[in-house]
Amino acid sequence: MTCITDANIGNWFSSTMEDIRNKMLFQGTAEMTETGMDWVQNHRQAVRSVLDTCSKKCKDDEIIFETIDSYKTDLENKNASLVEKRNAIAKRLSEVEGKDVQKSKIIEKIEMIRVEQAKKKELIVSQSKANKDRLKNLNKAKQVFQGRLGLEIRKIHGEKLQFIFRDINQKDSECVYTFMLRINEGGLYQIVSSDPPLDCMAHLEQRLQETNNFSAFLANVRREFLALKPE
Repeated sequence: MTCITDANIGNWFSSTMEDIRNKMLFQGTAEMTETGMDWVQNHRQAVRSVLDTCSKKCKDDEIIFETIDSYKTDLENKNASLVEKRNAIAKRLSEVEGKDVQKSKIIEKIEMIRVEQAKKKELIVSQSKANKDRLKNLNKAKQVFQGRLGLEIRKIHGEKLQFIFRDINQKDSECVYTFMLRINEGGLYQIVSSDPPLDCMAHLEQRLQETNNFSAFLANVRREFLALKPE
């Protein structure tokens, strides 16, 4: 039986133990390396997956932001268009209201003109009737005074009538007494002139307006002219 103290046995044992240690160390290192590689590979795959997810998320977010920007731009454009349409509608309404006001003013003006024309027509009819009455009185006075008292009536330019008395002064047949009369815009008698002038002509004219008795007016004028004739 070999003694364990033999030097060769000790060296063999040490060498064997070293080999076992190296084998176990190599085996453990290999396993650790393999495990580490698997972990690294898994880590890389996980990181790649995370990166892919993040990249996809970023792209999705970019699309979302672009969509939001597009909606925002579209909304701004629609708001601007709406404001423009509102302004156009407000302007149109203002124009329509202005036209309505103008139309109302025109209608009011037309109504005023119609009323004024109706009044003028009524006045013209009234004046025409009054003038007919005055013409009737003039013709009646003409018939009375022309034959009996030597009165001559002449129509003068400007719608005037000249009344000529020729028999005031019996001593002088060439001596005439005249006055000129017209009917004014108001349809009233108006004495234009008198030759010779009579101080009371304004009073006689007023009486004529009040009574509308032209025959009496002519008689009064003739009487005043007679009062002026020389003795």
